[in-house]
Amino acid sequence: MDIIELSQKSNFNYTEIPLPSSKSESNRVLIIDALTKSQNKISNLAEARDTQTMIDILQTNPPIYDVLDAGTTMRFLTAYAAITNQHKVLTGTPRMCQRPIGILVEALRSVGAEIHYMNEEGFPPLAVHGLKQQTAHQIKMRGDVSSQYISAMLMIAPLIPKGLEIELEGKIGSRTYIEMTLELMKHFGIQYSWEDRKIRVPHQDYQPATFSVESDWSGASYWFSLVACADSGSLFLKGLKENSLQGDAKIVEIMDHLGVKSTFKNGGVLLEKQAVKGLDSFDFTHCPDLAQTVAVTCAIIGQNSKFTGLESLRIKETDRIYALQQELGKFNAKLEEVEPEVFQVIPSVTMPHKVQIHTYDDHRMAMAFMPLLTKTKVLVEDPDVVNKSYPSFWKHCKLTGIQIQYL
Repeated sequence: MDIIELSQKSNFNYTEIPLPSSKSESNRVLIIDALTKSQNKISNLAEARDTQTMIDILQTNPPIYDVLDAGTTMRFLTAYAAITNQHKVLTGTPRMCQRPIGILVEALRSVGAEIHYMNEEGFPPLAVHGLKQQTAHQIKMRGDVSSQYISAMLMIAPLIPKGLEIELEGKIGSRTYIEMTLELMKHFGIQYSWEDRKIRVPHQDYQPATFSVESDWSGASYWFSLVACADSGSLFLKGLKENSLQGDAKIVEIMDHLGVKSTFKNGGVLLEKQAVKGLDSFDFTHCPDLAQTVAVTCAIIGQNSKFTGLESLRIKETDRIYALQQELGKFNAKLEEVEPEVFQVIPSVTMPHKVQIHTYDDHRMAMAFMPLLTKTKVLVEDPDVVNKSYPSFWKHCKLTGIQIQYL
């Protein structure tokens, strides 16, 4: 197993970071493009392994869709295979086959798709045998587990003969990702309505369009954290828009409380140090991928805050709550569940001279703990795990003057 050592560095001169493209936008646009038989002009697709896997599968159309560890790719392709009446097996890594997909499969079955579990009920691998005849045009789906199930159904909804109405049940999590899906569909000519808990998509055709994928706000969050944790410094993140479709643009507001001033200009955003204002609590219901970044930041800068909206973290690439608890503990910080589904970050008061971070096959664990190098020497296990979403991450770290050594 590879391990890298990040040298301690607490001051950063102005540096421009050429952020990667959004994986979330890319994977949605790729499905929409496939449903329009690739008549669109799509540019700036993500370099992320998840997106490259999606591109490869859509281009080669193998009998077995092996998505590796890509959650959106698994869920979106399951719906895609059904609506295009293909006979496909969908599988992935052992962890991928432990991530639930039952809510999506039941939704697809309820509208007429034929899908079988090949091993454990509710989990991949799956055998999909198409959607021959629509059996319902109104369905109910839980909104509190994964927005990806809902997005998968929405993107195929226009092509279902009678259209589709989805009623969302319970708490709606990651709402901004559902909104992103709908706005991208609208860009490609789809009309829809969303009233209260019901989303209606009539039967209609996608219209060819031109689209350029925005830079990735999830990837941007680690640079916000670095500025927050540093003694001084400024970074310019290229390719970000103030009015973004991505829910993780919420990091601007969050980090304003944690010591980072954001100024949008010249096709990006300038990050500068400012005084920490602090905030008692953060809600990650609609931006769960920011939770690791913000938890580590709070633990480093001494911000004692409560976190809510972390329900989906247990079914991600790893159990992210458990992983955070283990790794925060290595520098004497804690993430404690103080009430059901309410967690408190208890910051570190004593910092060891070196910390080795286990990454749990989770790209966000590697990147979220990078800013710890502002306080101590950091060792990161399995650094190539970042390839899932941000392959150039360590190269971009070097741009800021961070020294990286393979051990």
